[in-house]
Amino acid sequence: MSASDYKTMTTAEIREDFLGFFEGKGCKLYPSSSLVPDDPSLLLANAGMNQFKEYYQGTKTMKEIGACSCQKCLRTNDIDNIGDARHLSFFEMLGNFSFGGYTKADAIEWAYEFITSPEHLGLPKDRLYMTVFKDDGEAVELWHKQGVPYDHISRLGEEDNFWAAGPTGPCGPCSEIYFDQGPEFEGARPGDDGDRYLEFWNLVFTQYDRQEDGSMPELPHRNIDTGMGLERIAAIMQHEGSNYEGDILRTLIGVGEGLADVRYHDSATTDRSLRIVADHSRAITFMIGDGILPSNEGRGYVLRRLLRRAVYHGRLMGIRGQFLTTYAHEVTRLLGGTYPELVGQQALIDGIINAEEERFGATLDNGEEQLKGELARLGEGESLSGDVAFTLHDTYGFPIDLTREIAGATGHSVDMDAFDAAMEAQRERARATANRDAWGKANNVWVALSDGLPATVFDGYDTDELLGCEVVAIVRDGESVSEAATGDQVEIVLDRTPFYGEMGGQVGDSGIVGPARVTNALHHEGGLVGHVAEVKDGAISVGDSVTAVVDHGRRELIRRNHTATHLLDAALKKVLGNHVSQAGSLVAPDRLRFDFTHFEAMTKDELERVEGMVNAEIFAAEPMVTEVMGIDEAKASGAVALFGEKYGERVRVVSTGSSDKPFSRELCGGTHARNTADLGIFKIVSESSVGSNARRIEAVTSMGAIEYVDERLALMDEAAATLRCRPIDLPERVSQMRDELREAKHSIGVAKGSASGDVVSAALRHACDLGAYRCVFTRLNGISGKDLRSVWDSIRNGAKGEPIACVIASTTPDGKVALLAAGTEPTVAAGFSAGDVIRQIAGHVGGRGGGRPNMAQAGGSDASGIAAALDAAKAVLGA
Repeated sequence: MSASDYKTMTTAEIREDFLGFFEGKGCKLYPSSSLVPDDPSLLLANAGMNQFKEYYQGTKTMKEIGACSCQKCLRTNDIDNIGDARHLSFFEMLGNFSFGGYTKADAIEWAYEFITSPEHLGLPKDRLYMTVFKDDGEAVELWHKQGVPYDHISRLGEEDNFWAAGPTGPCGPCSEIYFDQGPEFEGARPGDDGDRYLEFWNLVFTQYDRQEDGSMPELPHRNIDTGMGLERIAAIMQHEGSNYEGDILRTLIGVGEGLADVRYHDSATTDRSLRIVADHSRAITFMIGDGILPSNEGRGYVLRRLLRRAVYHGRLMGIRGQFLTTYAHEVTRLLGGTYPELVGQQALIDGIINAEEERFGATLDNGEEQLKGELARLGEGESLSGDVAFTLHDTYGFPIDLTREIAGATGHSVDMDAFDAAMEAQRERARATANRDAWGKANNVWVALSDGLPATVFDGYDTDELLGCEVVAIVRDGESVSEAATGDQVEIVLDRTPFYGEMGGQVGDSGIVGPARVTNALHHEGGLVGHVAEVKDGAISVGDSVTAVVDHGRRELIRRNHTATHLLDAALKKVLGNHVSQAGSLVAPDRLRFDFTHFEAMTKDELERVEGMVNAEIFAAEPMVTEVMGIDEAKASGAVALFGEKYGERVRVVSTGSSDKPFSRELCGGTHARNTADLGIFKIVSESSVGSNARRIEAVTSMGAIEYVDERLALMDEAAATLRCRPIDLPERVSQMRDELREAKHSIGVAKGSASGDVVSAALRHACDLGAYRCVFTRLNGISGKDLRSVWDSIRNGAKGEPIACVIASTTPDGKVALLAAGTEPTVAAGFSAGDVIRQIAGHVGGRGGGRPNMAQAGGSDASGIAAALDAAKAVLGA
């Protein structure tokens, strides 16, 4: 076989050609959805099923015959395998989908056309092989109809060619397309473990809905879900044998070659590390670009684990210092044109990576110290416990490879059987979570309602009251009902509403809908707004025409606090930098909470500057201007878009002021004040951490600010009354009290010294004569280690210049033991060493210590050993 018997295409060319091909067939192009779903346990090995699950179940319908997309995917269940020629943590999945719009025959015909037509991939037909489900004779004949010989079609079992969303839910047979890479690769047939026959496209025909009893009734319509790994087909089209040889990943491997001064294919160990860092760096760049932050659980844990594994393998290659942003910049250069979020979030990506690298560097150093401590306790040839190794790996992020390397250098092995058992137990827990029914969320009353009802029209930006709203649905106890009576707790759906449904951190409005008292409004599937309410008097039925009235005073307070979050976001960017991005918020009537990306606690000066900027905008009485425009125009105007938010073609842009350079400009569908002056005043209440790379500011405005100030003034008045001074004199009075307390402590110390004077005198009278000097051996009670130095000063002064030394033991006020040995210069010259004495006696009181020849101290926990310690000191000094 010749490598030149088909053309060469870049990754970008393949992506564009695929999407254009299926758009030409009548499929709608869908943008790549968020990298990780709301449920972080779900694995995106089949991205289309997560993106289009309601269409598969028939609870939603699509106008077009199908869809196509290039989906960002993250696979987390085999991270430890990454580094071979196949496995990736991040990959792009080309897919085309049908929800009853086109048939299995169409899917197979179009797939074959795309991969063999000279206008597209143009792969040689004799190097293509197909596998089908063993009972799917239909697929066999459909492939043969395209010209595929029967000996190029294999029937495989359920494990290989039957796809299922989980234990229950949509499922069906599938057919995989393989490319014969040639006899230089191992492998006897498609579907085996060798690399000769490389699977690159899977066509899934989901037609059944598996039930808990194992039965599989037909779905409302037959579906098509195909997935082609872009990295795999890129390697094939570039005449390479593995994912890592394709243009994108090979370029990233080149970054590692330059940083580590190594060469790819010179060493198997180095090659593995080069591949791991190339893969992981791309994954973490995309994850942070999608708004995921490192943490110890869920998606944040996956990010942290990938980042730390990349850092570790960089160290294995000899790279020192922080280096991952170099990779991130190359990822952005290669893929930023297709995924503009990488460009827009470059500052955030750099900041998160740098902060995590710095922390993990310290973690590696700390883990190495802990490991060395564990190894020091082992006997000669003894193995390190697998549980200890797993704890280092899982809890502290210390890689098992590094544990084995360090242990081996000291002559110890690691109990890998126990370690592997602990790892497998962890994987089983992950699988059990990942394999639960991923479709349960779709099976609820709101999905069903959304398929038959249009989205609720929000008509409340300029009014708090609407007449003639039609009740289109009522939900009670999770079921759709036609009417509700007095006392019923329900959610009421109207065709249009002035109530803002809880979204984007802003709480829902409250008020009145007909005979019902509304306590909240919630967004549901398909843009439906449910008015959470209790029917107070009478009944309400589907079809009723009602008046909807929002609680005006509460809404006004919410408007003001929402506007404050915009001003705060803008001020934080100006003070801290453009890496600041909103990571969450709460907009309530009485307060606001704003989470943002930042890597350290804000200083007092930074907080004052931010608060001052916001208040300056409030006092300037700037109008809040709302414009509706196209999404591209909005972004071009500099409007800030939030992570994870899905925007339509037309968006609302909320700006502070009407100048060309407003203080704040954001894409936002929430309700806002009409003028910044409405906020009255803005006051930061607290700033705190909500994660290693995120901070939280809580603040108040308007009436909330007044209540906050009144509360603080009341506390100040109470404190002033207690201290019998005016509030304005509180700082001076507190300072005075501090000085008085310091003086009182000093007086107590003097008193203690005076009380111990008799003890010192008695001790000097009974000092042991050691020839060249005398030495005091004594026990005291209730004296701290710090105060023992004062006792020594008294002994030295009482000796009036003669050579003197001491060994003192004391029970401290907290019940522990303090030891002190000290001597004057002549005693040291005569051979006295305080440090040696303390080192030899501290063990008697369960402690350790040491110091200089003229003074040394130790602490201990066993007061019963004081007598033995003093006897040992006498023996050491020959007393």
